Amino acid sequence: MLVLWCPDWPAVSAAAVNHLAADHPVGVFTANRVVACNAVARRGGVRRGMRRRDAQSNCPELAVFAADDGRDARLFEDVARAVEGLVVGVEVVRPGLVAVPVDGAARYFGGEHALVERLLDQVSAAAGVECQVGIADGLFAATLAARLGTFVEPGRAADFLAPLPVTELDQPGAERAELVDLLRRLGLKTLGAFAALPERDVANRFGAAGLLAHRLARGHSERPPLRRRPPPDLALAEEFDPVVERVDVAAFLAKDLATRFCAALAGHGLACTRLGIYAVTEEGEHLGRAWRCAEPLTPAGVADRVRWQFEGWLRAASGQRPTSGVVRLRLEPEEVVEGRSLQLDLWRNGGKGGSGGSGDEDERAARAFVRVQGLLGPEGVLTPVLDGGRDPAGRVRLVPWGDPRERTTPPDATWPGRLPSPSPATVLARPVPAQVFDDDGRAVGVTARDRMTSPPRRLSIAGGAGREVVAWAGPWPLAGDRRQPGPRRARLQLVLAGEGDEPPEAVLVHCAGTENPLWTVEGVYD
Repeated sequence: MLVLWCPDWPAVSAAAVNHLAADHPVGVFTANRVVACNAVARRGGVRRGMRRRDAQSNCPELAVFAADDGRDARLFEDVARAVEGLVVGVEVVRPGLVAVPVDGAARYFGGEHALVERLLDQVSAAAGVECQVGIADGLFAATLAARLGTFVEPGRAADFLAPLPVTELDQPGAERAELVDLLRRLGLKTLGAFAALPERDVANRFGAAGLLAHRLARGHSERPPLRRRPPPDLALAEEFDPVVERVDVAAFLAKDLATRFCAALAGHGLACTRLGIYAVTEEGEHLGRAWRCAEPLTPAGVADRVRWQFEGWLRAASGQRPTSGVVRLRLEPEEVVEGRSLQLDLWRNGGKGGSGGSGDEDERAARAFVRVQGLLGPEGVLTPVLDGGRDPAGRVRLVPWGDPRERTTPPDATWPGRLPSPSPATVLARPVPAQVFDDDGRAVGVTARDRMTSPPRRLSIAGGAGREVVAWAGPWPLAGDRRQPGPRRARLQLVLAGEGDEPPEAVLVHCAGTENPLWTVEGVYD
């Protein structure tokens, strides 16, 4: 397998869309954490997983952009098209990474090195981006080889992987952060150490997910080599009248197509891992692309890839864009594995006394959400995802309906400075100014040793009348605050006496400083 990798692609695409120079530091963020940055930003001290505040403190000139899968896919279409000009069978693993079979192309161009030279020149001339190429047995080993820019001899993938850190198992989209953390705590620091474990012990201790990671560490393919071929009638084709000329319309139509496509596969006990998306335009132009996924595609995953592909087709640069709208779309399962069916609820609202949502009701709700997105765009319907983090506001991330609700950071990991449970029921979008006083009416602050200057006794919110503090907990200093210039900062939980017949009320407050401290109310507990 040959893998062509464009380093830091989310940052590269964000810089290209916003017309930034190549030497400008760029960071891409999700939930206020760095998910990608370019080499210039890394030289300025920016790292993946870093909070936005810390990244901008290390690199003040950092250009900040939100993650956008559609943008990344749309710009990467030029790279995929350039590779496809030389090699057939291009598979887009994700925006920024393509894989192709190497044997036939290497023989045609006179060897692997000659093929790689042609590919690098072709991508540089057609797309204007830098890339790295790696060759190895299997997609996982080839991806790591591309990051190192090396060729691995056939049958030597295990030797190549053995000295690499076990953290390489946590590739984007793999969701192996918890497994990798457990392996490191068990003393398995390298892929070779993990691969040396007996397969039976791995299966008993880590389950199916650990067994797949063990196969990768041993240099085997992501899945067993014998794969079932789908019968021809599993390909799904759809005619459009009127023609599709807008991405939002394509995204709307893709939801229903993806549901029917996956349902047909599930009826045969199959799931798709390599999806072919083929279209015909009104003028007879034929468009096509194959998307590879390490895990079986869900309806949401199929719809995402159709939307991304239409982003690349309909918003490509002039000269590469189709001259007319799409009149026919075909989804073809080019590679399948044994499917994993979804377990339906035992109790249904359709029966008396049911407590769960029925499939029909869920389907109607989903269609309503998709309809709203078709009218207002993908950001018109958002769902929350509880992520890891230290403060309540940073732990909640909103993702468009239908997009993968994947956690970017482990929520149960150790977070220094994290508030203890429970979290506030209401987190204020804009903290409210407040004042906290002690028994003598003096302002309370936090010292350099993370202690209160005196016990808090009264809280005044937004200049209102003071309320008695009957209990308090904390302070919890903000993690990393010791490295930051300025006053010390911490959070407290205060329980306020009830007014009249009202019960006591608990609030989350933030304090900055010892002398003339600045207080704000950030959240309210039930």
